[in-house]
Amino acid sequence: MQRYFALDMAATRFARNTLVASLIGLLPLLFLYVALSPGFAAQLMSGGPALGRFLRQVLTNGLPVVFVVNYLGFFLFAWAVDRNPRGRGRALVLLFDLPMRVVFFLILHAVIYTVSADWFGSFGGSRLTALRVVAPTLAQSALFQNLSGVYLYATLVSALPLYVAAIERPDRQGRLSRRFPGRTGPVLAALALFGLFAMLL
Repeated sequence: MQRYFALDMAATRFARNTLVASLIGLLPLLFLYVALSPGFAAQLMSGGPALGRFLRQVLTNGLPVVFVVNYLGFFLFAWAVDRNPRGRGRALVLLFDLPMRVVFFLILHAVIYTVSADWFGSFGGSRLTALRVVAPTLAQSALFQNLSGVYLYATLVSALPLYVAAIERPDRQGRLSRRFPGRTGPVLAALALFGLFAMLL
């Protein structure tokens, strides 16, 4: 991960890598959501206003949210590694990354919903209505029942490589590395952390 996200990296390269990681996390979940929604794929295939609204929602809401949250998470990882290359600082990533992602996910949704009310006339053009629907919308997103659920889990899935890198200690082999071959131990631990947080959501 340090090859792709480091503090001494050019800002444009860091942003490009973040965009690639965001698309890798977002697109499969987006296709899964469309496939699991009865009639949604056929509606999009027919084109017209439905497809336009869908693409606008993804490009003005989904991708920016996933990108910004991932950028913050990757920056936290790069900062932790830079502060303590031997690995102890990486515990900060495991402690703060997931809560940080959820908090900024909520904040960004509130901001984007308000802006959408102004720019596109969404929510009847009312900022207050836009803010009122944030909480119930995000409550459904935890259950993967709307597009916001796609964006939420895309940000969480994108973090999995960070947790594998944070769990792996460059200075010594931990218990997980001794009990499992290769990188299996850190990968399983990262998946367990992700699963626990998903259940808490």
